[in-house]
Amino acid sequence: EVQLVESGGGLVQAGESLRLSCVASGYTFDDYPIGWFRQAPGKEREGVSGISRCDGLTLYAESVKGRFTISSDNAKNTVYLQMDSLKPEDTAIYYCARHIEPCFYRGRYDLPNKYDYWGQGIQVTVSS
Repeated sequence: EVQLVESGGGLVQAGESLRLSCVASGYTFDDYPIGWFRQAPGKEREGVSGISRCDGLTLYAESVKGRFTISSDNAKNTVYLQMDSLKPEDTAIYYCARHIEPCFYRGRYDLPNKYDYWGQGIQVTVSS
């Protein structure tokens, strides 16, 4: 059974950092990319970052570029999202998800319908 479990969320002040972890199990970790999404109250789920398996490409939303870093530890079946210089607008529930193909077609990591398994989500709250 495929499972994705997020951890590392919490409440921080603006300017601080958090590192989210996504531990995957139930499949060959190297075969499929992982993406991070977030959803704030009253807003649609949006893609935050993704890491491809076919070329190691890392992709980011413009709103987080330069502040967030995605990385993968294949030995631990874990993908991390390091979030620095957090802003109140980063407040959301964050989800990791498994992409259905090894590569992001034309760099589109941000299409929710291209993911088949999702974690339960974890709250990140940034106070001003």
